[in-house]
Amino acid sequence: MPKSKTNFAQITGIQTTLGPVQRCIDDDIENFGGKVAQIERIKKTIGLNKRYVVTDDLTSLDLCEDAARRLRINGDVDAIIFVTQTPDHFQPCNAAKLHGRLGLPVSCAAFDVALGCSGWVYGLHLASLMIEAGGCERVLLAAGDTMSRCVHPRDRSAASLFGDGGTATLVEKNSQGNETWFCLHTDGSQWENIQVPAGGFRLPKSAETSRVSTDAKGNTRSEETLLMDGAEVFNFSIQREPEAIREILDFSGLGVTDIDSLVFHQANRFIIGNIAKRLKFPLDRVPSASVEKFGNLSSASIPTAICDEVLPDSTVDQRIICSGFGVGLSWATALTTIESIDNFGISVFGK
Repeated sequence: MPKSKTNFAQITGIQTTLGPVQRCIDDDIENFGGKVAQIERIKKTIGLNKRYVVTDDLTSLDLCEDAARRLRINGDVDAIIFVTQTPDHFQPCNAAKLHGRLGLPVSCAAFDVALGCSGWVYGLHLASLMIEAGGCERVLLAAGDTMSRCVHPRDRSAASLFGDGGTATLVEKNSQGNETWFCLHTDGSQWENIQVPAGGFRLPKSAETSRVSTDAKGNTRSEETLLMDGAEVFNFSIQREPEAIREILDFSGLGVTDIDSLVFHQANRFIIGNIAKRLKFPLDRVPSASVEKFGNLSSASIPTAICDEVLPDSTVDQRIICSGFGVGLSWATALTTIESIDNFGISVFGK
């Protein structure tokens, strides 16, 4: 499996911009047959509650641009890496459009990475490698998705889960050194477990793919909206993620007691808690409240969790593990140190 270590790349700022519309799982009570007790159980066990979503005129590009401006990005950026599965267009890439909006010089590289829940770690890996290779001093990692626009509003398995967010992470060269370890994985044999079947060139949109149906479990969707096998995704998560954390600890030569925070993709609180227990990792060092506040933000979930639950309480350097898992199916893990920084925050678009 791809393993690598970089020595001089450092995260120096993270900003998140959320969609402007706040919704609550209580707003979706019709999806659950009006059963208040069922919604309360979901809140307690899964951790779903509030989420922020976009209006029809907003995209992941808009959210990430706002986050980048809050990060006070200026012209001295050597590259933009944009991680998203909800781009503005098939062509051109979001990174090129963001480059133009920010007015960056033509010497700045810009490209997209089509990944979801594991994507921020993949993007951090690429940014760190570009710095390590010596050609870049500062890389802007944009990561965001508007998954609320990919789910059918009456799909009870997904409609209440996904929020929309865009993030901007600044990765800079640290001449004094900052060791970071990466482990990346893919199991493409399970790609069907998280997919939007129609809309690409394999299965273009048509009258047939737009037809809506309801399955035996009461989930309403079409082939143009997200299809997720929750049971298979859960099994994948609890099998692969404990292995991934043990792997990166072994690779780095560190132990559980050396880690200040273990930041997972904020899929839901039940999955995160289950993985942490299997690892015997103290739950007070495993952030899991972000999904309850913001929803599952796909590629934006890990940096948002860092802003929400790691950096606000930090006055010293934090050694953290970040691990994303999901669509692909893919999973990626990084172990790094984040110094005490003041350039971070979570904002709502337009506010």
